[in-house]
Amino acid sequence: METWEFGRTVRRWRDRVAPEAVGVPVGPRRRAAGLRREELAALAGISADYLTRLEQGRATAPSAQVVEALARALRVSDSERDVLYRLAGHAAPGPDVVPSRVTASVHRVLDRLSHTPVVVYDASWTLVLANAPYNALLGDTTSWRGLERNAVWRNITRMPTRVVHSEREQAEHEARLVADLRLTASRYPADRALRRLIADLGAAGARFTELWNAEPPPAPDPSRRKTIDHPAVGLITLDCDTLFVALDDLRISVYTAEPGTEDAARLDLAIVLGTQSLTP
Repeated sequence: METWEFGRTVRRWRDRVAPEAVGVPVGPRRRAAGLRREELAALAGISADYLTRLEQGRATAPSAQVVEALARALRVSDSERDVLYRLAGHAAPGPDVVPSRVTASVHRVLDRLSHTPVVVYDASWTLVLANAPYNALLGDTTSWRGLERNAVWRNITRMPTRVVHSEREQAEHEARLVADLRLTASRYPADRALRRLIADLGAAGARFTELWNAEPPPAPDPSRRKTIDHPAVGLITLDCDTLFVALDDLRISVYTAEPGTEDAARLDLAIVLGTQSLTP
């Protein structure tokens, strides 16, 4: 009964979310007032098939990560978020767990950057959300699952990326990520998901263990230039500013170009090419 009620609740709350309020493009012939199932699935980073099974009660054990992702995508209140956790059979996260909650105030900031590439990570550098311009610029993140969503994992294992780094720049980037993850581990020693991530990283190769045991690198400049090799537009050099939301322990990276430059024109073109096909 609880699992069925979980799915029914998700379906009811999905119907009440205006697509424009969560950055989903709306075409002139759209009939659905709320979010379509595939749209919510994409926002939450889960498959549409799994969401269908959840809503129909055929999937009976959503993980806490899935519940959090759905609560975030639906933009529910704190009390409603706790309801979803209870219906799924979980206790709501406490202060000893890495938070991935995006508050209403942070959502308002992100909404005002809806035409700018923005990505949000939690303190373990696990992707919380990426907006449509970010996906257009750096590649679609909606199909990423599990460890694929973690920036430390993606860098340590050298997964494909459109960011152009020299070997030295890549090594320095990895060192900074691992050093920040080590600080996160000291703040959330009881977080089991974080411990699993660290164990998986250690098992992936000696590089992570070497960095984990090394002296931390100098504090990074939160504003860095990054070059993106876009498949349709070519090289784009941008400012990448990483903002820290202290109370929620989030990292928000924003990609911009100086107005009137060739990089700004290429960025605009990359966003148009990547997002125009998303409008139904």
